[in-house]
Formats: sequence, structure tokens, C-alpha cells
Amino acid sequence: MAVIHHTTLKPTKLELVTSWLPSRPWYRGGAAGPALVKAGGFRLDDPRGEVGIEFMVVTDTSGDRPTTYLVPLTYRGAPLEGAEHALVGTMEHGVLGRRWAYDGCRDTVLVDALTALIGGRAQAQDQDVSDAPAQGVVVSGTGGDIPFTDFTVTDDREGSMLATPQGATLRLHRVLEPAPDGPPSPPQRAIGHVTGSWATPDGTRTQAVFAVLHGSGPA
Repeated sequence: MAVIHHTTLKPTKLELVTSWLPSRPWYRGGAAGPALVKAGGFRLDDPRGEVGIEFMVVTDTSGDRPTTYLVPLTYRGAPLEGAEHALVGTMEHGVLGRRWAYDGCRDTVLVDALTALIGGRAQAQDQDVSDAPAQGVVVSGTGGDIPFTDFTVTDDREGSMLATPQGATLRLHRVLEPAPDGPPSPPQRAIGHVTGSWATPDGTRTQAVFAVLHGSGPA
């Protein structure tokens, strides 16, 4: 399992995301930019131990009402070839040195890990503690192993859609809408989904669907 290093990051992850977020079609804030606070999330392990994988939940408190975003990121020790368009930024890690942070929806290592999580072959890990399972992450999967080795990514106002030539789709909800009554439910015909929780600005916890997997057809 991944080792969490408690060390310095320059710039910080929140600073990187703050600069990058307004360029996304699902950003709901104003031109002045967001004021982000970390609200939750979880990590996944790269089986090869080379790439850091994190699903950050951040809340923008700059507007009339808070908006919460799901920001999947990968952290690499060298640039990912052909992924310049997916680069969120670089930072200096106090232990590991220069790290390249990428939009995880466009990194096959994160997508493989997420589909493994939905398929029951991986476990969500705590963001801040090594070798500890994440709390508040619920996974449901009814389908088999659906590979996403070849996929295209489309962003819209709500999130990111990953689609394979065979028709399978993986939808990530980038703007998180809290479930008003009890545990959130995935769309009909979904064969797997991930829900997660986070802390709201007033200190309470809420939850929403993070990702939904469909075997074929629209998501």
C-alpha cells in the first residue's frame, strides 16, 4: 500500500487545483477564482507503486453558496508522455522531489484503479494515514471486469465521461450534489458505482455518488 509522506509541497495541492479549476467546463465559480478548502476524499494504490492516486474533494466557499468538486489526481515522478493537456501542474515534494500532477480522468493508471475498486479488486485508502482504509466510501459492483485500456474523455457542465469503443462508460460527477435523504442512489442500469462523503463548511458530513459505471449505452 502507498506510504503517506507528511512533508512540504510547493506549491500545495490546493494551490495547484485553485489555478487549474477555472479552466474546467464544470467550474461554477466566478472569474475571480475559487477559494478552496479540503473537504474529503480517498486514495487508491498503484499496483506498481509508481504513481500516486488521489480523489480529492474540495469545496469552493467564494460564492453565494458553497460548491463542492471531485478532483481525481495522479502524481508522477516524470512527465506522462502525450498528456500535456492533462497536466494540472508541478510541485516540489519534500521527500520525493519534483512531482507532476495530472487530471486523473486522463491517466490510465487512475482509471484502472477506479475500475478495480468498482469491481471489488481494490480498496479505498485513507488520504492521510498509511495502510488505513478510507471511511465513508461505499462501493457497489454487479458487473465483471470491464477494461478501460482504450477510452475517450468528454467534459461537460456536470463532470467527465469516459467511453470505450465497446460502449462501456464511466461517469465521474465533478460537481457533487449531496443526497437529500439517506444514501444516494446510482442511475438505473448502472453496473457499479462509488459513493463518498465529505465535511461541509458547517462541520456536518454529507455524501453523494462520485462515479458510475455502465456496461453499455448512455450514463
